[in-house]
Amino acid sequence: SKLAALFEHPLYNIPVPEVTEKDKLFIINPMEKFSLRSSGSDEWVSSSKAETLLPTGKTAYDTYPTWLKFHIGINRYELYPRRDPLLPMLLRDLATQRIISSVQKSGGTQLKLIMTFPNYGQALFKPMKQTRDQETPIDFFYFSDFERHNAEIAAFHLDRILDFRRIPPVSGRLVNITKEIWDITTDKKLAKTFFISPAGNICFYGECSYYCSTEHALCGKPDRLEGSMAALLPDKTLAKRRSWRSPWRRSYHKSKKAEWELNPNYCAQVRETPPYDRGHRLLDLIDMTILDFLMGNMDRHHYETFEKFGNDTFLLHLDNGRGFGTHSRDEPSILAPLQQCCSIKKSTYLRLQLLATQPYRLSDVLREALAADPLAPVLAEPHLKALDRRLGKVLVAVGHCLAR
Repeated sequence: SKLAALFEHPLYNIPVPEVTEKDKLFIINPMEKFSLRSSGSDEWVSSSKAETLLPTGKTAYDTYPTWLKFHIGINRYELYPRRDPLLPMLLRDLATQRIISSVQKSGGTQLKLIMTFPNYGQALFKPMKQTRDQETPIDFFYFSDFERHNAEIAAFHLDRILDFRRIPPVSGRLVNITKEIWDITTDKKLAKTFFISPAGNICFYGECSYYCSTEHALCGKPDRLEGSMAALLPDKTLAKRRSWRSPWRRSYHKSKKAEWELNPNYCAQVRETPPYDRGHRLLDLIDMTILDFLMGNMDRHHYETFEKFGNDTFLLHLDNGRGFGTHSRDEPSILAPLQQCCSIKKSTYLRLQLLATQPYRLSDVLREALAADPLAPVLAEPHLKALDRRLGKVLVAVGHCLAR
């Protein structure tokens, strides 16, 4: 296994700083036990007298469902640890837990659903809109591209292989539109959009600002539909997140250019602007840029951080559905922050060099990681080959900076 060998490499065993209580997203009472109310009502019961309720040898933590353990494990330095025994369990839950509720997520240009499980875990479902081998047409603007379910799955694994660990876990899943969406939804607006197509397939389109119409309906075969299931982050009422506009945001206009596209010294002014004037925020943004270039994602207008940790924390790499749309061409402008600032974390650079060598080739380790997903093969082979080509271009860009 190339993947196992990669994670054993010294570059993937650099210790994170010691996590103190103030570095944890949540401080929990070790005696607090959580269980479902036996009355069948949709409530948790918590008891501070956990020791009287627990079987011998069990801790209160053992009573928590996997999604809650994932939330509790989030800290200032990482969304989940490198060798996290919870990860396979959480991915399995996302792929197999019974769905008891499906409602549309508000906002956004395309349809997304919030799925709820019996253990109160929730996932964000993005349905399949196009096949693996369909490329984004060359004349499409980046902001009118489809979001791809397989891009969300591949982005999670790529982010982990780069050792960023800033994307919440994502699994592929085959959903029954009738039993797992139509029959159980309490969302009246969503329910009104179901129909049976001339081919006899079950379809729906929901309500959103861009791709929600009968022309862009999502149809099963006849009612089976692929999608990505992403673990949700803790509710914002429990763990506030701050949204930051990316300094290298595109203009989202058909003819206007953004300032960074016109000013070759743009990075100098970014470096003087908080929060990029201190700490590792700019370097973290460049990490995100490299991830986006490898995926071909041009749609990174904002990013988020957990408010509790201030400026000294990682960036959350959310919404990656517009990655992996093209494999036959690369988009060099995505690398503008790296090229203009000529800065990169040493650890990131060393890992990129490692992933360009034969024993740890990026396409090989990602192919291996994706093979375990329920929807494998997740990426068409040309997309995997494109990763190696793009990785080479990132290393060339760093080489130009070193030469300068």
